[in-house]
Amino acid sequence: MRRFAALTLSLVVTATASSPVLAGEAPERRAPVHAVGGCELFPASSPWNQRVDQRPVWRHSQAIVGTQAAGHELHLDLGTTEEYYGIPVNVVDEEQPLLPLQFGVGGEDYRDESDRGPVFVPADALIEGGSTRDPDPAEGDRHVLTVRRGTCDLIELYAAERVRDAAGDVVAWRAASAARWDLSSTRLRPAGWTSADAAGLPILPGLLSYDEAASGRITHALRFTLPSARSAYTWPARHCGPSGNTARNLPAYGMRFRLRRSFPTKGYTGAARAIVVAMKRYGLVYADQGSSMYVTGTADPRWEDAIDQFRARPLDGRSLEVVKPWRRIVSC
Repeated sequence: MRRFAALTLSLVVTATASSPVLAGEAPERRAPVHAVGGCELFPASSPWNQRVDQRPVWRHSQAIVGTQAAGHELHLDLGTTEEYYGIPVNVVDEEQPLLPLQFGVGGEDYRDESDRGPVFVPADALIEGGSTRDPDPAEGDRHVLTVRRGTCDLIELYAAERVRDAAGDVVAWRAASAARWDLSSTRLRPAGWTSADAAGLPILPGLLSYDEAASGRITHALRFTLPSARSAYTWPARHCGPSGNTARNLPAYGMRFRLRRSFPTKGYTGAARAIVVAMKRYGLVYADQGSSMYVTGTADPRWEDAIDQFRARPLDGRSLEVVKPWRRIVSC
C-alpha cells in the first residue's frame, strides 16, 4: 500500500436524551462523538464527524468511481478469528514512560515531515500485522496507534519496529514516519506533510470498531483505500499522491465518497446495517493507496456476522459517488 511524498475501540457518547437511536434513515438531531480511552476523537466540528449526505455531487464523480471503485466489492479490512487482521489500538495512561524515536525503515524516511521526540508508545504496543505468536511483523504498513488518557493525545507510526539492546530489551521505537495529534483540536498537519497515512490524515478517527457499529450508529467518516491517487490533495488531507499523475479520473487524497441515497439498506441488520447507513451519512475518506474498496477496522471476533452479510449481499463500488470538496484541490 503506499507511499508517495488488540484493544477494541469503544463508543463513549456525549449525546443528549433527545438523540435518536438509529432507526431506518431517520436523521440525527445531535450526533455523539466517537471516543477511545475516554477521549473524544476530535471535536464535533472536525471533518471526520461531519455528515455529507446533503452535499452536492462532485462533477467528476462518475469518472472517478468508474475508474477504480466500480466492479469491486466493499471489503471489511478487519479481523475476526485471525487476530493479525485490522489495525489495533493501544491505550495508555498519562504516566506512560517515554521511549526514544528513531527514523528510517527499509529505505523509507519521512523525518522531515514527521513529529520528532520521545513517544508514549509502550514497549509491548500492538503493531498492525502482528499476532500473539509473532508480535513483530516483517511486512506490511505496520501502523502503531496509541492514545494517551488524560492528555488525550494520539501518536501514529508508520512502518514501526521495536529497537532492542543486546539483552533483547526494547529501548526505542523506529519508524518511517510519525504524527502526533491533539484530540481536542481540529488543527491539521503542515501543508505538504504526510502522516502515518499517505494523505497526511489521522487513521484512528476513521476506523471501524465493533462496539460502535453494534450500538446501531456510527457517527464519523470511514477510512478506505483505492489503488491509485492523483498527484493532489484536498482538505482535510495535507499530502499528495504519486508525483506526476494528474488524471482527473483519479481521486485526490482526502476526497469524500458516500453511498448513494438510493442504495437499499433493507436486508442488512445489526453492525452491517450501521456501516451501510454511516457510508450514506458520513461517507468514506480516501486516505491511502491500497486494495480497492478496503474499509479499515479493528480486530474483533464479533465481526463475523457483518462480514457474512456483506458476502451474501455484496456492495459494489459503483454504488458510491464523490461529494464536492469543501475547498479547492491542491495539485503538486
